[in-house]
Amino acid sequence: MVVQRNGAGRAGAMVAAAVVGGVLATVAGCGANSAEITSGPPADPAALVRTAADRLVAAGSSQVTTSMEMATGGTRVTIRGAGAYDFRHRTGQLTVLLPQDAVGVDERRPITELLAPGALYMKNRGAGVPADKWVRVDTASLADGNLVTGGATDPYTAAELLRAAQNVTYVGDEELAGVKVRHYRGSAELPAKVAKGFSKGAVPFDAYLDAAGRLCKVRHQFSYVNRGRPVAVASTTLLYGFGVTAEVRLPAARDIFDGKIQP
Repeated sequence: MVVQRNGAGRAGAMVAAAVVGGVLATVAGCGANSAEITSGPPADPAALVRTAADRLVAAGSSQVTTSMEMATGGTRVTIRGAGAYDFRHRTGQLTVLLPQDAVGVDERRPITELLAPGALYMKNRGAGVPADKWVRVDTASLADGNLVTGGATDPYTAAELLRAAQNVTYVGDEELAGVKVRHYRGSAELPAKVAKGFSKGAVPFDAYLDAAGRLCKVRHQFSYVNRGRPVAVASTTLLYGFGVTAEVRLPAARDIFDGKIQP
């Protein structure tokens, strides 16, 4: 399944659209060092959820597991990713696995994705791209702000969406990979520059915060129309192992492919 995006630009647009072939499924949790969380609902759940991005910046970095499930008609596919993210510099590295049927071959070739402010770099993706070259996508030009296009929602972007959280309710205390967390549910208004890429201006979310207020898991449910067909996307981001080393070295200009990618 190929999703078209307006303005992604030449080779980057073709590669990014191809990556969107699927979505969902991996469960992990926060670090085991989280303190016990007090029972009962907080005084203002919306205010707490809206500070999730700031608390991640304060934490510095974490390990990341992502999953994206995309369903249209009777087809449902999943993309999974794992890596680490530096919230202070907004950079990360993920190894992303496409479902077999998304690439039309039996072997699932891992894609290396480097996330950076305004840019997505992908290696081992796209026919005609040399094995030692990267493809760069200008995420500012993507209609969805790279919430869906890269096959993995940028962890910081996922948290930033919660700044516009509304109608937030406290669901209850739960356990995530052995860690007690608080589960919140609500919707988040999409920024105007990316809302045009989706069918609705607000997206439902489920957010899970540990005792320190750090976001351990967030699930967004997006909806958009591709070639006249509705597409439902469930993007799940899991954060754990806070404080891990998350160094990312972006490609030099000479290592970025600027040729034509075969469809």
